[in-house]
Amino acid sequence: MKRILVVDDDLETCNFLAEIFTEEGWEVSSSQTAEGARAAADKARFDLIVSDINLGGRINGIALLKEFKSLSPDSEVILISGFGTLETAVEAVQEGAFDYISKPFNVNEVIATARRALKRNGAEPPAALLREYSEASGLIGHSPRMIELYKEIALVAHSKSTVLITGESGVGKELVARALHRNSPRGNGQFVAVNCGAITETLLESELFGHVKGSFTGAVADKRGLFEEANDGTIFLDEIGETSQAVQVKLLRVLQESEIRRVGSPRAVHVDVRVLAATNRDLEREVKEGRFREDLYYRLSVVTLRVPPLRDRVDDLPLLAAHALRHARESGARATTISAEALHLLAQYEWPGNVRELENTIAHAALYARGAVISPEDLPDKIRSISRASEKGPARTNEIFADLPTLEELEKRYLIHVLQSVSGSRTRAAEVMGIDRRTLYRMADRFGINLKETGE
Repeated sequence: MKRILVVDDDLETCNFLAEIFTEEGWEVSSSQTAEGARAAADKARFDLIVSDINLGGRINGIALLKEFKSLSPDSEVILISGFGTLETAVEAVQEGAFDYISKPFNVNEVIATARRALKRNGAEPPAALLREYSEASGLIGHSPRMIELYKEIALVAHSKSTVLITGESGVGKELVARALHRNSPRGNGQFVAVNCGAITETLLESELFGHVKGSFTGAVADKRGLFEEANDGTIFLDEIGETSQAVQVKLLRVLQESEIRRVGSPRAVHVDVRVLAATNRDLEREVKEGRFREDLYYRLSVVTLRVPPLRDRVDDLPLLAAHALRHARESGARATTISAEALHLLAQYEWPGNVRELENTIAHAALYARGAVISPEDLPDKIRSISRASEKGPARTNEIFADLPTLEELEKRYLIHVLQSVSGSRTRAAEVMGIDRRTLYRMADRFGINLKETGE
């Protein structure tokens, strides 16, 4: 029987994890303190340790991870955090954590992750993947989508593989590229970024590969290209989908042969460069429609990282807004904070321009704010109009849907239906609804449903 140790300073979380792991047929011990976890690990060997990072004492989950891996290298460790950052994810992977999960967690995800960890238990323990992360990443947020992105960055940063970073305009693709570079063995080398869509085809070829004197009008001297500048480092090709077929052919040669030819030169020059590329286009469609070379696409997309749009991680908006406001204050803005009403409006907006549009919006509002607090009146009209639309909407909405139950009533009916379908099992109900047990308890309390009466 597999043995699991659960470590969390919250008793309810400990009991919940112990319950779902026990239902899987595993033997479970638990502790609410780091000291208790140490004592348990001294007495017995565990196949898997599942620990919260923030344990409320002097010792956190990262420190425990180091001790567990030192004491029992074959034991796998899964860390859980309610406030995830890229730095924490990198450190967790660096110290040998099997995985890193954010709260509130999905029951099925936790069980699936535990199964994978137990399956790998006893195999060669993972080596430290990344060097110490010492510089600010610029990536902000701890929503589930961002936690997944942090984990992906941590896992692939050490590799030499090319990485294709996809996402809408303004989501922060270059920040992801810089994070990959900083956390790689090339982190001390050059990071060279080029916007392929902002340079004409003729100039782009010269910029990327260099040229020799006299190769074209204006070439008055030999010039090294950006690939040579990035030697032993990383080159970031932003908006790779904007390149011409001719440039794509030469990029493919660099990836295949690790060498470039300056414009007008017959001599090949070897380069040792990691290539990261980014696009807001659907390159698979571009390939099908003949605008992007298929062979280059497959060379670039050895690893693909998708950066989520802001509308899919709206939980991060307060953090991003606060960060943008700090920058605005450095530029002389008077505003020091954002009102709850203004934040509410910001959260309702779709943000087609993503984080870049949010930063510009906050900078504008901070400059025009009438006092120290950004209020709804300081926001652009396109955002304030959301408030006006909501003021006009309720009467018409109530008129059309007067005979239908409210969303609250539907939610209550759904909870009762699920509980009846699973014979009152709280664990199964949480799984079916895709929520954690604490959320289930809060819902039941809000609707006046006594879970104890339903049984297990």
